[in-house]
Amino acid sequence: MAIPRRRLTTCGGKLWSAVIADGRLVPFRRGEIVMEGFAETEGEVCQDCKAGPSPENACVGVGMPIQMWHTPDCPQYVIMRINWEAGSRRIAEKEAWAKEIFPAAHERLRQAAAAIEPGTPAQPFIDVLSELVQAQAETTGFVVLNRWAEILERHFPPELPDPDHATE
Repeated sequence: MAIPRRRLTTCGGKLWSAVIADGRLVPFRRGEIVMEGFAETEGEVCQDCKAGPSPENACVGVGMPIQMWHTPDCPQYVIMRINWEAGSRRIAEKEAWAKEIFPAAHERLRQAAAAIEPGTPAQPFIDVLSELVQAQAETTGFVVLNRWAEILERHFPPELPDPDHATE
């Protein structure tokens, strides 16, 4: 039997959910062990709706371990949801803009790097920047730290001891 899930809250940037099982709420974060008791605490009382723990209400973290319950039509909760949706929309718009602009900006970087005289003191910096931007172009997320380290290590290797100036 599938257990119904319901969106419960966002606390500290983490999305919480609640499983309605046996008539009680059991909140958990994805990938974590079920934490019992969190949703059963009273928390702060909303000045608009005066809601408390209930399967119909939403619990919003207002700073750990403080939480506040809201009815679905609570003005404070509606404003929060509008702000969350507006923030998500802005992020999606910025992502779409970046995906549109990035290829042209990457090409301008390649052209500028190619126009610089080889062997200049800035050459290692130009090469590493070009390679890092190319690595970013090849991924849909961020260039991971180990890839950064690999690229930087190749262009700026550690200095090895000079055998002519080594002491015994």
